[in-house]
Amino acid sequence: MSQAEHKARAPVSVRCFIVTVSDTRTEQTDTSGRAIADLLTAGGHQVAGRAIVKDDPDLVRGTIERQLANPDVQVIITTGGTGITSRDSTYEAVSGLMQKRLDGFGELFRMLSYGQIGPAAMMSRACAGLVAGRVVVSLPGSEAAVRLAMEKLVIPELGHLVQQALR
Repeated sequence: MSQAEHKARAPVSVRCFIVTVSDTRTEQTDTSGRAIADLLTAGGHQVAGRAIVKDDPDLVRGTIERQLANPDVQVIITTGGTGITSRDSTYEAVSGLMQKRLDGFGELFRMLSYGQIGPAAMMSRACAGLVAGRVVVSLPGSEAAVRLAMEKLVIPELGHLVQQALR
């Protein structure tokens, strides 16, 4: 089956849960989480919910695990905590859960990001993969980085990712 045939069979709308990982953001200041929600909605997808959690691996992992148990959630998208500071722990929390990694996601994101911010792109640990048959995507906290990843990578393949994850 060709890629076009796979995509033709993919759901046109999927249900996503957004997790903002931050020690400082609030509902009012969470521009990255809001951008993800707006871009998903504009792309015909559904936002099943949103949460803001402190940058603590146990809290991040627990939030993701609760959403994995929710049958209404097909995709979990996190924003924040993917850098290299001492407080950035999303990568560790998410990668520890992953059963299948989509290494190409991080590679492509960093390539695209390099075009915008240069060699600082190497400090991003954005990643994606499958956990319990669900797609989990971890994006940086920067709104510009979120928009880049969502517009160029996530939205164009979201239905296809879910379709493949269910096979």
